[in-house]
Amino acid sequence: LFGAGRAWLEGKFADRVFVTSFFWNVVVACLLVFLGSQLGVGSAMTTAVVVVLGIRIFSNTASIRRLLLKA
Repeated sequence: LFGAGRAWLEGKFADRVFVTSFFWNVVVACLLVFLGSQLGVGSAMTTAVVVVLGIRIFSNTASIRRLLLKA
């Protein structure tokens, strides 16, 4: 959602890209957690998914802040 907000502020938002990317990211995250669970490293894979998504959220919010505050 933060990436969509950023794209909208930049004038690059495309609803088709947003929907497909959103669902693709959900599917990939679920598959990674499932695979980690099957391999016995479920908590490590879950942590990895959370860390990566957290990094993306902070990156997008930083970009939104720069666009809104022009700084």
